[in-house]
Amino acid sequence: MNVKKITAVLLVEAVEPCVRFWTERLGFEKTAEVPDGDKVAFAMLQKGNAEIMYQTYASVEKDSPHPDMLARKGPTFLYVEVDDLAGVMAATAGAEIVMPERTTFYGSKEFGVKDPAGHIVTFAQFGA
Repeated sequence: MNVKKITAVLLVEAVEPCVRFWTERLGFEKTAEVPDGDKVAFAMLQKGNAEIMYQTYASVEKDSPHPDMLARKGPTFLYVEVDDLAGVMAATAGAEIVMPERTTFYGSKEFGVKDPAGHIVTFAQFGA
């Protein structure tokens, strides 16, 4: 078996604020979306080889005749390696910081924020 890619799908109440977080602050491009009335049920975002997806709880419940309520327990934690931590810190200014900048024993500088849905995103730069 050859794994080509693993992409996180984060479940949320509303997709739109999360799309804005990644596109407006971090330069991702929305590559696909699935509408649900006047809202977005699902969106794919990409920057280079990095990809993330968001889907609403309501959409998941429509897809499954027996939705698993464990999906609402969250939050999800993402670890994102970057080449310019200072730039990411500037881009995410105003987002709730859940982990102030620190230097780790494994050689990275990192900090963590919450996305608009409450998922935790840790950004890390090695060799900084």
